[in-house]
Amino acid sequence: MKKTLIALSTAALCLGFSASSFAASHVGAAPMGAASGAAPMAKSDTKAMKKKADADYKAAKDACKPMKGAEQKACMDQAKADHTKAEAEIKAAKK
Repeated sequence: MKKTLIALSTAALCLGFSASSFAASHVGAAPMGAASGAAPMAKSDTKAMKKKADADYKAAKDACKPMKGAEQKACMDQAKADHTKAEAEIKAAKK
């Protein structure tokens, strides 16, 4: 039970950091991404985001390993979904 709680808290911590890294820090009248001259991100920025997304995915998968059965499957599915979402955000940032 204790290992499960540690694994879940680790996964939640990883997910919390990955979600907060994409949080908007925008203040102003115009919505983000509006025609305010927003340029695509630099290639090095998107590479760094990809590297972080891959590391987060690996950490989330490792956190799922001690789990068993449906709990492990749900954990792995969540890790994959978060990784796919991060990759979509990276792809959108390139444009």
